[in-house]
Amino acid sequence: MPHSPNLLAPFDLTGSTALITGGTSGIGRACAERFVSYGANVIVTCLENFEDPNRELEKFDGLQKVSVQAIDLSDANSILRCFTSVTQLHGKIDILVNNAGVGSATVTAQASDVSDQDTLMLKVNAEGTLKMCQHFLALPDAPGKKIINVSSVGGGITVFPDFRLSDGMSKSAIAFLTRQLAAETVHSNIDVFAVCPGATNTPMFDASTLSQMTNTEKDVFLKQLPKNRLIEPSEIAGIVHFLASPAARALHGAVIDASMGLGVRPGLMSEFKKLKDL
Repeated sequence: MPHSPNLLAPFDLTGSTALITGGTSGIGRACAERFVSYGANVIVTCLENFEDPNRELEKFDGLQKVSVQAIDLSDANSILRCFTSVTQLHGKIDILVNNAGVGSATVTAQASDVSDQDTLMLKVNAEGTLKMCQHFLALPDAPGKKIINVSSVGGGITVFPDFRLSDGMSKSAIAFLTRQLAAETVHSNIDVFAVCPGATNTPMFDASTLSQMTNTEKDVFLKQLPKNRLIEPSEIAGIVHFLASPAARALHGAVIDASMGLGVRPGLMSEFKKLKDL
C-alpha cells in the first residue's frame, strides 16, 4: 500500500517551506514556532505600513529558519509582491497557512467608519484569503502541497447572537472557499483544509472580547466556556501541523471545528449573557 502514510511517524517538515500570514503573534506565531521545530523554513507576514518586518523578526529571539515579509491582504499588488519575493528567495512554497485577518476590535486600527470597517473585514478576511490561495495554486505543482485556512467557529461552523455580521460573513466565506477549492483539487497533489478555532488565548480575542469585561465578568465567561478555559494557540498549531503532514490526506476538504465543543453548543454564549445580566 504505497499511498498509506505511517500515522505513527513524526511529522517531519525538513525541507518544506511554509508561508504563514499573520504569523507574528497568536495562532500564527505558534504555528511558525512549531513548524520550525520540525524542520521547516518559515516565512511569516506582518501588516504592511503598520508593522516593521525587522522589528517583528526580533520578537522571535533569534529563532532560526524564520523570516518576515510585509503584506497588505486588502491590496492585490501587495499580495503579488509577497509571493514574488518569497518564491525568489526560497524557490518554492509547500505549505500556505492563511491565518491573518481582522476582527471586530482590531479592524478599528485601520478604519474608523463602521461601513469602511465592514468593507475591510470582507476584503482582508475573505478576498485576501481567496487571492492568497489563487497565487499559491498558480505555483508549479508538487507532491505534498497544503493550503490550511484559519477561519473561526463563529461563521465557519455556527452562529452566535450579536456576532458582527461582516466578521461572521468573512469567516463563513473562508469555509466555503476551502470546500470549493478541495472539490476542484481532488485529483491534484494539493490538500486543502480549514480550521475553525473557538475562544483562543490570542491578542485578537483579548481585544475583541476579554478587554471589554470586568475581572468578575471574565471569571464567569471562562467558567462558561467548554472545559472552563480558553484554547491555547499551541493547541491550534498542533492541529495545523497535523494537517500539514501526509497523515492528513484523508481529511482533504475538511472544515474542522476546533472550538473544544463551542461549535456544537453555541448556546453557551447566550447562557453567559444571561448570567452577566443577573
